[in-house]
Amino acid sequence: MVPPNPDPTSLSRRRLLASAVATAAAAAAPAAALAQAQTLVLGTATEGGGFAVYGAALAAALTATDPALTLTLQATPGSGANLPLLEEGRLDLGLIQGTSAYAALAGVGRPATRLRIVAAMYSGPGMFVVRADSPYRRVGDLKGQAIVLGAASSGLVTLARHVLEGLDLDPDRDFRPILLEKAGDGPPMVLDGRAAALWGGGVGWPGFARMAAAPGGARFIGLDADEIARIRQRHPYLAAMTVPADAYPGIDRPLATVGVWNVVMARSDLGDDVAYRLIRTIHRAEAELGRRLEQARETTAANTIAAAERPEFLHPGTARYLREVGLLR
Repeated sequence: MVPPNPDPTSLSRRRLLASAVATAAAAAAPAAALAQAQTLVLGTATEGGGFAVYGAALAAALTATDPALTLTLQATPGSGANLPLLEEGRLDLGLIQGTSAYAALAGVGRPATRLRIVAAMYSGPGMFVVRADSPYRRVGDLKGQAIVLGAASSGLVTLARHVLEGLDLDPDRDFRPILLEKAGDGPPMVLDGRAAALWGGGVGWPGFARMAAAPGGARFIGLDADEIARIRQRHPYLAAMTVPADAYPGIDRPLATVGVWNVVMARSDLGDDVAYRLIRTIHRAEAELGRRLEQARETTAANTIAAAERPEFLHPGTARYLREVGLLR
């Protein structure tokens, strides 16, 4: 028997229905992938520093937003340790201070890394803090004094060195630099007189908060316009930044200085879908993250672009998300 001729209209409808089903299935696939349980190991830094606090806030905010996404926090010596741990694949993610991130990505003093930026953390305007009863008011006044630069593996130490070098000061000959095992060991050394000043960075930094809350108070030392220009001429990657008035007790007007963006970086083989899910969740969690930690209010999609000196420094999964939300071409 010869089969009847198919109804062209009916056939067309069946094809459209099949196409619609296939399209819906394809669209559902990424959503299903995003719902799968995912655990990532995040390297932070030593206790008493800003990275440990930020890591805890980030992990809590992400879990509140996507319960299937978990960050396992791993304390490390800091950025200087997180970079090789990421390159060796022993961490999935690492918190990296901006000077260390730029040097690794741009290949300054080392081969360029294949690691990539997933998200901005917060800006890190660098400054010294001293006891309020000390005579020191400018960076140059500290010449010859013992100064705490930070934990030995912290990128803050590199930032301090670049600032001092930009002012034609040798960190090792013109000062008595102190490197720490733990960031939290710094404030007591200034408060009891073993050191004249403590270097640090950012709003909400625990070392600064502890100094500012101590009996007698603290004085923060920034930079003038000429000092900023000299530093940036030698180290152009450093940005002029301003610490707002009342960021800490003792800062009664905006304080000018230089600094960098701290970032969350990923191992080179972290899957694009994983990075996409992570950045998507981070930016869905912006309000929750900012509620948990003041400086984390700077963890925004726009600032992630600002934190990447070049677009190719972004992880492909992050770049995809930023293009989807119209922030990256």
